[in-house]
Amino acid sequence: MKYSSICEIGDRDVNEDSVVCLARSDRWCFVVADGLGGHSKGEVASSIVTAVFSDQFPESNGSNAGLLAASFNAAQERIINTKQKSAEMKTTCVALSIAAGRFVYGHIGDSRLYHFRRAKLRSRTLDHSIPQLLELSGEISEDDIRGHPDRGRLFRVMGDEWDVPRYELSRERKLSVDDAFLLCTDGFWEHIPATMMTQTLREAGSAEKWLLAMRDVVLTAGREMSLDNFSAITVIIKE
Repeated sequence: MKYSSICEIGDRDVNEDSVVCLARSDRWCFVVADGLGGHSKGEVASSIVTAVFSDQFPESNGSNAGLLAASFNAAQERIINTKQKSAEMKTTCVALSIAAGRFVYGHIGDSRLYHFRRAKLRSRTLDHSIPQLLELSGEISEDDIRGHPDRGRLFRVMGDEWDVPRYELSRERKLSVDDAFLLCTDGFWEHIPATMMTQTLREAGSAEKWLLAMRDVVLTAGREMSLDNFSAITVIIKE
């Protein structure tokens, strides 16, 4: 398994993204969080998420889903407790857990995970956003999500009060040779279509080269605008 990560400020004054890659023996966990702009202390909320995952990971001996659920729940509780003492804070999160040759991913908000197999896109998480609902109902296309005026309107995030958990977990699946994963914030995926993700994956020889190739696309596409924070993790499974 090879992986690589970036967490860049773009043209903003503060980087509200947080990223962590965790590894031990035959278990790995990858996390990307994006503090919500316009909410005070978004960078604190995202850093709480990665800190909690980092705390939970060394003690995790159970299932992939169990690790993710425990971490999402503990991070939500810590954010709620922290914001009661200070300012409002909210964040998205996407996480991937791999252990014993199997994987599970979870997400909340509009940070995404893309799963590729043999350099073909198999699936991606669905945003908890108004434009994603419009796309699912057939009112707009997939490409229209990127530039939609309501793209920042999220109906599930960490830091909102929950009666029940609001994150989603995938079913557990068997890991295969030539699986590849991309976890990223909206500041990353809004500038690179899935076709380009696939093309750069096919041309790359490593997780790092794949990520750097996509970073170049993001920087080029965002050159004429105020570039948001952008963060991503790439994971590639090889024999």
